[in-house]
Amino acid sequence: MKPIKSAEFIKSSSRVEECPPADRPEYAFIGRSNVGKSSLINLLTNHGKLAKVSSKPGKTQLINHFLIDNIWYLVDLPGYGWAKVSKSQKAEWKKMISRYLEERENLTMVFVLIDSRHDPQQIDLDFINSLGLAGLPIALVFTKADKNGITKAQSSMAKFRKVLKKEWAEVPPCFLTSTVSGYGKDEILGYIKEVNESLQQQ
Repeated sequence: MKPIKSAEFIKSSSRVEECPPADRPEYAFIGRSNVGKSSLINLLTNHGKLAKVSSKPGKTQLINHFLIDNIWYLVDLPGYGWAKVSKSQKAEWKKMISRYLEERENLTMVFVLIDSRHDPQQIDLDFINSLGLAGLPIALVFTKADKNGITKAQSSMAKFRKVLKKEWAEVPPCFLTSTVSGYGKDEILGYIKEVNESLQQQ
């Protein structure tokens, strides 16, 4: 898989109306606070400091657009869940994310990040099911596979898929990743490339 050649920060937006022109395929990344989203974005783009990494949950607070190889947008969305912010701030984030997901016409795929160290969490399942009900195309990225080992991470992913099968006729594509070893990077980039190529053929 060819690595990404260029990754350029374009802008941060607090509302969907402020986002860049919807003229390219757009892939959004979202997950619970502290799931490893920024680290994954930096791994995918070969850029150590493109997305701000923090051990403090809730670092991402806006819709962040990055232009990849002048072909597609990577969008870093605020996390959901237990970030230590006020209820009013959480409500604002939820409204901002919901409007972006509902109204962004060039949104091609939502990558939902899940911590592979844990059994299926209801907050993740609820969020994924809400995206499915909205008819949004999604893929699941299981992070931190290096923490407990690949075998345990694969087992965790299998448990999650099993739970989803109760609600979904077809489980979304799943990827297992480690930002330490780079595991899963080529698979995700290859998948994005395939989707982009299929869009060009339409």
